[in-house]
Amino acid sequence: MKVNILFYSMYGHMFQMVKAAKEGVDKVTGVESRILRIPETLPKNVLEAMGALEAQKQFADIPEATMDDLAEADGLIFGIPTRYGRMSAQWANFLDQSGQLWLKGTLIDKPVALMSSSATQHGGQESTLISTASSLMHHGMLVVGLPYSYQGQMGVDEITGGSPYGASTITGGQGERLPSERELEGARFQGERLAQIARRLSAK
Repeated sequence: MKVNILFYSMYGHMFQMVKAAKEGVDKVTGVESRILRIPETLPKNVLEAMGALEAQKQFADIPEATMDDLAEADGLIFGIPTRYGRMSAQWANFLDQSGQLWLKGTLIDKPVALMSSSATQHGGQESTLISTASSLMHHGMLVVGLPYSYQGQMGVDEITGGSPYGASTITGGQGERLPSERELEGARFQGERLAQIARRLSAK
């Protein structure tokens, strides 16, 4: 049983979320997981101007994802930062390469969980997750959300990400806010749920 966790992160927030999701996956007996990064599409001079090069060093040694990593997995988790209410261009570029998988029906009935991030509280996390889910349904994938059995998204005592569509985090306008423990716990919960569902499906 294999769960592949793919992410793109400019400053490290999404990286923290997928690491938490991996902790959740690894709680499930008989399931192995690994984290892979979506290839960067921005040139180094742009990343340097944005102050991202230093931040990206923390996950520079993580292998880049390929289409084979989608095909071989029993379950998938995607960490997708929000850009103006939609997936980042790096993710769009990666998924645009999946035509051969679509043609062969490779991803049909494969469970996938989605997570996101945005700078502000209402910065488009939900629209990113929903629009990504609709794209993946063209592949016939089964989207695994974050149900209200995760009680962390029921509270109103703090500002937090997370919705039935998936775990998420708020980064702050300058990237100054790191994922809270409640947001990380949502990622762990969703990761464990995805792994459990993938294991059940593979046993049929």
